[in-house]
Amino acid sequence: MDKIKITYIISNIDKALAFEWIANYFDKNKFELQFILLNSGSSELQRFLQQNRIKIYFINYRGKKDIPATFFIIWRILKKEKPAIIHTHLFDASLIGLLAGKLAGITKRILTRHHGNQHHVYFPNAVYYDKFINSIATHIIAPSESVKNILTNLEGVKSEKVKVINHGFDLSYFSQVDSKSVESLQQKYNPNNKWPVIGVISRYLELKGIQYIIPAFKRALELYPNALLLLANANGSYKAQVQHLLAQLDSESYIEIPFEAEVSTLYKLFDLFIHVPIEQSSEAFGQIYIEALASGIPSVFTLSGVASEFIEHRKNAYIVSHKNSEEIYEAIIEVLGDASLRSSIIRKGKVDVFARFTLKEMINKLEKIYEV
Repeated sequence: MDKIKITYIISNIDKALAFEWIANYFDKNKFELQFILLNSGSSELQRFLQQNRIKIYFINYRGKKDIPATFFIIWRILKKEKPAIIHTHLFDASLIGLLAGKLAGITKRILTRHHGNQHHVYFPNAVYYDKFINSIATHIIAPSESVKNILTNLEGVKSEKVKVINHGFDLSYFSQVDSKSVESLQQKYNPNNKWPVIGVISRYLELKGIQYIIPAFKRALELYPNALLLLANANGSYKAQVQHLLAQLDSESYIEIPFEAEVSTLYKLFDLFIHVPIEQSSEAFGQIYIEALASGIPSVFTLSGVASEFIEHRKNAYIVSHKNSEEIYEAIIEVLGDASLRSSIIRKGKVDVFARFTLKEMINKLEKIYEV
């Protein structure tokens, strides 16, 4: 039986475990995967694919001015390769790749929608592009019910065109971390063994809600003067506002980490994890919820993206209201002060993510879509 050739088209990605896992674990007897990567330079994903002898096309893509040339390059690649399916990820790749695929005669054009309501809230003109992208895709994968609701209720996509497939994870990556790696990061970021360590892994964007965490942490310092706030992925359009709030803290009480490749190890430094997007639809999925619980870190969350589908207050995490520093502060104090609560939400959190968000489950669902 001939293999089904699938071309993934992805833009502006450096390291992406999800695509590494897909490349490794898809049934190679049924499917032939290749990748078109749109980036301004080489990436960790590109190196991984090359090392694993997976066919890639790299396109030097620096932004809007490169759209026309990139479109024609992708069109030529698709005419040459003649894949049965293209599957696009992220905005630029989807805008350019789906149109190139349509004009190249690719009849099965799959889009995974990776953003939530950001365009509706912050960039309303971009919604027109979203609707265009939706129209030229033949199938749309929504990683959560929240994204499906945005697509169908706000953007007019027919429900039957959208399939909800939660992201899947190699959860052992987060649950089985080498102790020597943890010790190494401990020396790097917390050599003085400050306690408690409160972790945040989030780009500096208004919608991520970091502006509500910092005042809560500032109050918590009164009870825990040796506490440390670790802020990873510390870059983004809201950086000035976040750093204005951080300036109100003692410089010894927080560390900003622009990039850390060993994310699974970083989680092990945290005594408490906080992720508080400002709206239910801010996150398209929110893989950070899954990673934190798989890592066994007691967590404080607002409900956004997929969290609305499985997070339960005081069962697998501690839920706070959106945009509420007071509740975040209360959560910090309660969770840190109650060993029994910490233990129970750690245990239940692991059980729930291992039951629902496995890599095998996601790949099985994707393969069914590819085979139809």
